[in-house]
Amino acid sequence: MLHLRLLFPLLFLVLPVQAETLREAAGGKLLIGCAIATRDLDDPELTNLITQQFNCITPEYEMMPEKLVDDHGKFTFDTADRVVGFAEKNKMPVIGHMLVWHFITRKWLFESPDGKPLPREKALENLKTYIDTVVGHYKGRIKAWDVVNEAISDKDGEYLKDTPALRAIGPDYIEKAFQFAQAADPQAALYYNDYNIEQPGKLDRTLKLIHSLREKGVKIDAVGIQGHWLLDWPPAGMIGKGVEALSAAGVKVMITEMDIDPLPRDSSGADMSQSEKGANPYPETLPSEMQEKLAKRYGEIVSELVRHPAVTMIGFWGTHDGRSWLNDYPVKSRTNHPLLFDRKLQPKPALDAVIKALALPKEGRSPNRPSP
Repeated sequence: MLHLRLLFPLLFLVLPVQAETLREAAGGKLLIGCAIATRDLDDPELTNLITQQFNCITPEYEMMPEKLVDDHGKFTFDTADRVVGFAEKNKMPVIGHMLVWHFITRKWLFESPDGKPLPREKALENLKTYIDTVVGHYKGRIKAWDVVNEAISDKDGEYLKDTPALRAIGPDYIEKAFQFAQAADPQAALYYNDYNIEQPGKLDRTLKLIHSLREKGVKIDAVGIQGHWLLDWPPAGMIGKGVEALSAAGVKVMITEMDIDPLPRDSSGADMSQSEKGANPYPETLPSEMQEKLAKRYGEIVSELVRHPAVTMIGFWGTHDGRSWLNDYPVKSRTNHPLLFDRKLQPKPALDAVIKALALPKEGRSPNRPSP
């Protein structure tokens, strides 16, 4: 019989070690990220949590078109530079969010002062100038760019949303944006980003876009599924099938803005043109029963995601419940609890569920960390 003192080291080698952080659990399988703003950088406790738990960063608002340029075409990079500098100091790659989004952009890019669409060539010139300036400013510092955000229609029978860029340039504004971005930084990965594109209908329109760009030789490396999901929708299996369909189209998949809304609402996604009225059922904290439901849902979805080699990143839209946009959407000013850490930066049961799911083996995955 082995002496006990000799046996204990053997037991230590055999028993699995539970990862303590998200980045430890993700290991070399994928990037695990969060969205942060410059205001977060002034909180040492929060920045410590960010660097301990995550291994990549998405600027929350600082790189949105309206934030980088004013109504007169003057560019300002100060706030975005702070986020990028923080990420670089901590050796965390940056996902640039975003270059083209109709909801928050300056009117002069695509419209005349009277609100009419600019002539096509003038709008294309403005688009190129904007992308050249922004991507050029961060050339070599941004790992991947969300080139176009939320351009696909939510309506069956309609391909693209009616946006100022579409009215001024035409449907090839997406193609042109990708081409301009590639020319400005050939090394950066380029992706299309949207909500609900893992679901039937909108998935078909997303595949149409991917095939159209690829047929024209336009570089598109990945598709970002935002991942603004509910406790009961969509089913994890539907998300997995959506990932498989996108992968079969020849792109990698990034989960770019993940959160799970535990409060009642009408639909998943992030259609900023819509709002709802609703109750504020948990103004102080999320009850333990709901905490367990949230944890179970996070575990189911992340377990499904890590099965697919095409998934190269899971990014959360925020760091803790107090910094979630869902405190104001789709119901204004209600207290929400959709993330892995509470308002006191304490871990919720959902964190443990995600860590356990991330530790599951990926099917066919190389041990080397992928690029988006």
